[in-house]
Parts: sequence; C-alpha cells; structure tokens
Amino acid sequence: MKYSSFFISWRRVLSRFAVTNLVVVCSALPAAAGQAQDPGIVSVQGSSFVRNGEPYRFVGVNMWYAAYLGADASFGDRERLVAELDLLNSLGVKNLRILGASEDSPYGKSLKTTFRDASDDYNDTLLEGLDFALAEIGKRDMTAVVYLNNFWEWSGGMGTYLSWVNGGEAIDLGDSAHPWPAFPRFVSGFYENDQANALYQDYIRTLLSRTNSLTGVPYKEEPAIMSWQLANEPRPNPDAGEGDPALDAFYDWADETADLIKDLDPNHLVSTGNEGTMGCNGLEACVTGLHASDSIDYLTFHMWPRNWSWFDPFEAEASFGTTVTEVKGYIDRHLAIAKADGRPIVLEEFGLDRADEVLRAGTPSPHRDRLLELVFAEVEESAAGDGPFAGTNLWAWGGYGRAQHEDGEWRPGDTSFTGDPPQEPQGRNSIFDEDASTLAIIERHASRLHGSAE
Repeated sequence: MKYSSFFISWRRVLSRFAVTNLVVVCSALPAAAGQAQDPGIVSVQGSSFVRNGEPYRFVGVNMWYAAYLGADASFGDRERLVAELDLLNSLGVKNLRILGASEDSPYGKSLKTTFRDASDDYNDTLLEGLDFALAEIGKRDMTAVVYLNNFWEWSGGMGTYLSWVNGGEAIDLGDSAHPWPAFPRFVSGFYENDQANALYQDYIRTLLSRTNSLTGVPYKEEPAIMSWQLANEPRPNPDAGEGDPALDAFYDWADETADLIKDLDPNHLVSTGNEGTMGCNGLEACVTGLHASDSIDYLTFHMWPRNWSWFDPFEAEASFGTTVTEVKGYIDRHLAIAKADGRPIVLEEFGLDRADEVLRAGTPSPHRDRLLELVFAEVEESAAGDGPFAGTNLWAWGGYGRAQHEDGEWRPGDTSFTGDPPQEPQGRNSIFDEDASTLAIIERHASRLHGSAE
C-alpha cells in the first residue's frame, strides 16, 4: 500500500480523537468550503446531513442498474429509467444507491456487460449510461450514492481484480469445492494486494475526473451525487479478531481509498458501504475502526433478516416475532455506535422475501410491509429527536422490471433488471410498481420524514 500501516493506524487514532473532541463545535459550523460553494451538494454537520442549508433526511432505494438502463444500447432502456424516476419521485423517494463500477469477471453468476475489463479501455457506453442516469436524477432534485467496487461476485468486484493479477485464480461463491467461508477469505486478500488496488484506483481516478457528456458538469461538481462509496459491503477476513493484522489491513485500505477520493473530489461525501457488525465479524470495534478515517463522512449499515436466519419465508408468521426482536436490536446497536461517533448513519440495504418466496409482482407482502413500517418508525423517531438515523435505502427497487423466465433465474444477457443481483432469484426482494400496499407505506413515510425535516 502507499502508506505504511503504522502511519495510517496512528493517523486514524489522531483523526478520531480530533473528531470526538470537536463534534460539538463542528455541528455549529457551516459546511466545508468546497461544499458551501456548490448549491445542492450534500454535506455533514455533526450527526446530520445538510443540503442547501437545510437538514437532509431521505427515503431511498437501491437501483444498482440505473447506469445500465441509462445506456444507449441494446441492454439499456432510457424510457423505462425516466418512468422509474418519475414514479419514485412521486412517492417522495429522494435518494438512489447505484452501481458505478463493474468488472469483466470469471464468475458464472455475474454481469457480462461491465464498465471495465483488465485493461484501461473502459466501456464508454456504460459511462454514458451513468451520465444519463445522473442527469435525470438531478432533474428531479434527487441524489445518488455511487459505489465503486463490490465485495461480492455479481458485478465482478474485488475477487475479479485479484484474478487479473494472480494468473486467473478465483474462488466463486457457492462453489462446493470451496465451501463457505473460502470465498470471503479469498476476496479479503484484495485489501493487501497492491497490484489489484492499483487497477481499482486507476478506475477511481478516471471516473471522478469525468465530465458528464450530456450536461457538461464535472462529476466533482455534480449536485446529483451525494456520496462516493468505497464498495458494496466490504468485509474483513472472516477469521480476523480484534488486534489482528488483517483488521488493520482492512482499516488501512479504507483510509487510503477514502483519502484518494477526497483528493480527487473534496466536494462530495465518502462512505464505506459496510454492513455494520454483521459485516465486521460481529465486532463493534471493527465498525468504529473502519469508519475512523477523517475522509469518511458518515456510517452505513445493512440488515438482512432472511440471510441471517432471523426470518424464514416458508414459516413467515412463526418466524416474524424473532425477526422483529432481532431487527430492533440491530438498529439500536448501530444507532448507539453512531451517537457515540457523532456522525450520521444510513441503513442503506434492507429487505424481506414474500411469504413462501413468491416472486410475482403485486402478490401480498404483509411481512415485508410490517418490516418497513417498523424501520420507518425508527427513522421518524430519530428525526423527531434530531438523532443520527438520517435515511434508508430499500433493497431493491424493481419498479417496471419483471423476471424474464418463469423460474426466476437470471441468465447471461438478461436485461429485465428487477433489482435482485444475478445470483439471486429475480423478484425475491424486488419492490414492483404493482406492490400497492408497499408503495403506500413508502409514500406515507416520505411525507412524514420530509415534514419533520422542515
């Protein structure tokens, strides 16, 4: 890595000491100079987001495929993207978490059209698709969180970068010859691999130095961008405990990457994309250490009741009581971390299957609806008390998309984009335009939340 572990570790300690002791003072100060000069760009003051001088709390969704729809290509659909954004805007959804990077990968269940391959000849069609998506997001006064890498294989991600520099070696998620946790052990080697990170950083430099081909606005001045995100769900080595050098490597990678982004674009926020304690080997100290850099502006966490065995879609009602207990505990734990830290926190992924794992749009989703109401009530309570819970992004917006195959399986070349990534059944966590009860809950929450921020 560019800096020694010793230097970065001490810088992290000193920077967090400064933040802790200055948080009360900083909360009363105006936004950073770069942000103050750019109307509409989101900044952080204390434990709040601020936009145009006003508190900024949001209801958001994940729409990783926005740039794909925005591309002028056979896999794109600009008309659909415009319709999706219009519907979301009408519901009060103001933030989208979107994919800004994907890599041509050896993995079977991964995107096959990507932003880049192992060369530095990046995909202009997809980059222009991102231009179109950001332009349309900006027209509606919405904002986007753009993630720049992925721990998981479905968009290529860190494992693909490793395969480019190690002679083609890769471990696939779900490979019976390499059972869990072989995949995260392999992928976590990315943090200490200088060659893989050099390729990743080259892409970051290109993207953040880009000027939108449609609007002429440099990305570093684009109000539609709320945050650059290091990666989707970066995790440490699953065997690493407190004090383990592997955790320091994880923290140091976040420090160095966040610093690079801030050097290239001092105007926009930087976030990690981490899941919280469940993506940090259960360690609160890991969450704190990962977010310790003064180049990282707010905390993130994700919540997956089915994946974490809290909820069973085939015993939906029987397991929902456990789900509620675990969800409340997980939220409370992370709000406590954020309060102690003094910065905002966003729940940027959460979702739930329909009972019996039904995939079809418009079918009842009472347990998902109850989960949304529970989470949204927590956000509204925090907003009323000027707390750090600043926003949410539902996983995932399916909108007008539909699975292309009866079995719900993704196949290479599919362009229906339901929000579920290629390795999962298409429709599992999708919120469609026909899911009337869910859309009504989102709209009510947006109305309450935006009212509380005025």
